[in-house]
Amino acid sequence: MRKQEVQTGREAGQGHGTGSPAEQVKALMDLLSGKGSQGSQTPQALDKTPDSPLGPCSSDSMIQRHRKALLSKVAGGLQLAGPCHRLASLLLVEGLTDLQLREHDFTQVEATRGGGRPARTVALDRLFLPLSRVSVPPRVSITIGVAGMGKTTLVRHFVRLWAHGQVGKDFSLVLPLTFRDLNTHEKLCADRLICSVFPHIGEPSLAVAVPARALLILDGLDECRTPLDFSNTVACMDPKKEIPVDHLITNIIRGNLFPEVSIWITSRPSASGQIPGGLVDRMTEIRGFNEEEIKVCLEQMFPKDQALLGWVLSQVQADRALYLMCTVPAFCRLTGAALGHLWHSSRTGPQDADLWPPRTLCELYSWYFRMALSGEGQEKGKASPRIEQVAHGGRKMVGTLGRLAFHGLLKKKYVFYEQDMKAFGVDLALLQGALCSCFLQREETLASSVAYCFTHLSLQEFVAAAYYYGASRRAIFDLFTESGVSWPRLGFLTHFRSAAQRAMQAEDGRLDVFLRFLSGLLSPRVNALLAGSLLAQGEHQAYRTQVAELLQGCLRPDAAVCARDINVLHCLHELQHTELVRSVEEAMESGALARLTGPPHHAALAYLLQVSDACAQEANLSLSLSQGVLQSLLPQLLYCRKLRLDTNQFQDPVMELLGSVLSGKDCRIQKISLAENQISNKGAKALARSLLVNRSLTSLDLHGNSIGPQGAKALADALKINRTLTSLSLQGNTIRDDGARSMAEALASNRTLSVLHLQKNSIGPMGAQRMADALKQNRSLKELMLSSNSIGDGGSKALAEALKVNQGLESLDLQSNSISDAGVAALMGALCTNQTLLSLSLRENSISPEGGQAIAHALCTNSNLKNLDLTANLLHDQGAQAIAVAVRENRTLTSLHLQWNFIQASAAQALGQALQLNRSLTSLDLQENAIGDDGACAVAHALKVNTALTALYLQVASIGALGAQVLGEALAVNRTLEILDLRGNAIGVSGAKALANALKVNSSLRRLNLQETSLGMGGAICVATALSGNHRLQHINLQGNHIGESGARMISEAIKTNAPTCTVEM
Repeated sequence: MRKQEVQTGREAGQGHGTGSPAEQVKALMDLLSGKGSQGSQTPQALDKTPDSPLGPCSSDSMIQRHRKALLSKVAGGLQLAGPCHRLASLLLVEGLTDLQLREHDFTQVEATRGGGRPARTVALDRLFLPLSRVSVPPRVSITIGVAGMGKTTLVRHFVRLWAHGQVGKDFSLVLPLTFRDLNTHEKLCADRLICSVFPHIGEPSLAVAVPARALLILDGLDECRTPLDFSNTVACMDPKKEIPVDHLITNIIRGNLFPEVSIWITSRPSASGQIPGGLVDRMTEIRGFNEEEIKVCLEQMFPKDQALLGWVLSQVQADRALYLMCTVPAFCRLTGAALGHLWHSSRTGPQDADLWPPRTLCELYSWYFRMALSGEGQEKGKASPRIEQVAHGGRKMVGTLGRLAFHGLLKKKYVFYEQDMKAFGVDLALLQGALCSCFLQREETLASSVAYCFTHLSLQEFVAAAYYYGASRRAIFDLFTESGVSWPRLGFLTHFRSAAQRAMQAEDGRLDVFLRFLSGLLSPRVNALLAGSLLAQGEHQAYRTQVAELLQGCLRPDAAVCARDINVLHCLHELQHTELVRSVEEAMESGALARLTGPPHHAALAYLLQVSDACAQEANLSLSLSQGVLQSLLPQLLYCRKLRLDTNQFQDPVMELLGSVLSGKDCRIQKISLAENQISNKGAKALARSLLVNRSLTSLDLHGNSIGPQGAKALADALKINRTLTSLSLQGNTIRDDGARSMAEALASNRTLSVLHLQKNSIGPMGAQRMADALKQNRSLKELMLSSNSIGDGGSKALAEALKVNQGLESLDLQSNSISDAGVAALMGALCTNQTLLSLSLRENSISPEGGQAIAHALCTNSNLKNLDLTANLLHDQGAQAIAVAVRENRTLTSLHLQWNFIQASAAQALGQALQLNRSLTSLDLQENAIGDDGACAVAHALKVNTALTALYLQVASIGALGAQVLGEALAVNRTLEILDLRGNAIGVSGAKALANALKVNSSLRRLNLQETSLGMGGAICVATALSGNHRLQHINLQGNHIGESGARMISEAIKTNAPTCTVEM
């Protein structure tokens, strides 16, 4: 966008011309219309011309007057929606998602679990500035947010900051308008539009400076009386020509009028879809409250009552659905008000104790309705009304406002004027009452008329549902027909069916919450809450069961579960008819989901994916889905954060379906596991295509499939472009050397993948060589697993060369790769210089004592490695002794695994001596080595002085009673060991007694494994009784000790009595 360079009045000198008001209007309109810079009359010339109507003499004064006028306008209505810093930045989004375009605001919050799309943020003071050095400022900007998110609050906040000179410093003029103002006009010209927000232009003595840039704010597009039609609106470039308001706005957005003016529009997401994407230069979104901001908002509501605040917070946090909706500021305040009233009601009398806390949305709004009726928030100092007056006031309010609210919903009308009130027979005098003030807010418009709107959209829907509920009991014609002319419809159920059908047919979901409230009014708890004031006692009983059947009948067979179907489940929840959902929930917990195949079950499953706490953490659908069921759930899988679909026998066609989900703009899936299915290279290619556009997925697990080299290549090609995936598992996919080569090529350019699992893939030395070459360039990969391949010494040497230069890899797994001493020597040579590797696994290879010497040398030099796994090699005593000597000097190694290495007592003694000096090792694994009592004694002596070791594994180590006795003596002194595993050692009763005596005084041990240690009844009783003095032990295993059932029960009871926090396995 071209930036005009202008001179201020101060730079231009002391001109005194003012011009008539008409001339001032003309000059300003010429500028805004883009004529100010045409011809010879440039902005600079205008500034310097003494006779110009826009002379510079009073420009500063004019701007100051305008700023003060704006400040006075926004000061009264400015209530920041919670913490102010939430409005300090907005989310930059790339267009609207299908969810935002087509669904109700509540559905948007519920489906996305209150979280926004991954997006950059832009600070409020940079909202209209270029994003980079090569970009231009946006001309048309749109900020979206669901109802109650704080869009108007944001506009007022921005205007206030601009008036104080804190933001928008590039704008000489900010002209805020609301569609509530514009709705008061049938036709309008651009001249009058500007004058309506810039009244100072009419002052004869005021001279207006030429603005360098102006910002026109259009707040609340969703409240526009007439939808914008960009396809059929005739172009208009004459600022004096009066045209319909929607045509005027369309021409301004297109740039036919005010082409030099920046436009900022705020709107609910669905309404903003009226504007073609090609006309929008920047789209931003207001984020909702986070957990801390919800707390701050409620603290502001209850600043002096900490007990009330704590209780309200606990209710919000305990109900996940309620918590998600409280991310919307207006809903959070409404919830706080309702729960606050509930709290006070519970303190004054127990009559409603069984009706709180609220379990459903309708119950919450019923409490809010009762709050309004009780006079809370009304004028102080008046006598409390009688119950009959309260009931009459409630029914009169619903009758007065309900029809207006109901037909407003049908027409997508959310702002009402006096003529609307009169058309629907609303008594204007009633609107002045305190009762209506809890539901309606009143606002003066620029045209000196009054606009009314419900405090929140959901309140309009609640009042509309209450009106429909009452009217349907006596209506004989279809209430959805405003004229009242229709085929006769008699009875509540007939009208409820009509409402359900209308809601199911509404593609934009605008009747979803209305239907929820209508269903909720049949709930026994809601009936008890509103009996006498809005409902008749017990009247729900005649319809509740039939309505539940009617709602379940709305679920369509053999079709994908859509948002309307899920809303039916919400309606059943409001009705407190939960049998269907409970059956599916139980099937999920028991793993029997595969047996539930009906459409209602699919809808209930989709509902649980959206609202269940367990599914919020991870939706585990393993071993339970067929292709048909998955296909019906696809629209809802979009919004699962973590998805497990393991072992479902899925084949390639299913991957095509999942690929379409992952490619969707709405996709929120961050982690997906497809392990142990039947996916070949075709399925992998479908997933790879989705990775080219997906921006949410960070983890993909495909282990145990058959994608082969071609599938690996497709995924590797996608990784060259994808910038979000951080973890990929291809374990057990037979990708071979060719697949490894493809992955290596991707690693050479990819800078986001940090975890790559390639175990069990028949990768040989050539594949390892390719991976090594990639590691020389790659700096992002942190974990590489190549276990159970065949890279051999050749592959090890290649990886060693890479480790000498790589500065990113932290974990390398080379388990079971036929590596001998030569390969180990190369790797250890690399460790002498590598500065980043923290974990290395060489288990199940062929490392001999000679390799042990190389490892020892590396441990003496390396100062980074923390975890070393040498399990199942051939170290023998000689190799282990060398490593023990190195452990004496090493100061960084924390975990050492030497299991099953033919180690005997002499090596254990060397390790014991090392432990007396070492201060870094926290875990030592010597299991399945015949170290015997002598070795155990050496380790035990070390435990008396060692203060670092927290875990010691000595399973099947040929330890007898003597070794156990010495270990017991050490435990009586040691204060750091937390885990001791002695499984499979014949320590007998005497060994058990020694350990029992230690347990009486030891305060550090958390887990003790004495499984299969020949304790017998006597030894087990010793251990059990010793626990009476030990309150730190959390788990003990006494299985396999020939105690018998009766003995096991007795010992188990003893442990429960002596150590109630300790779990025991018998």
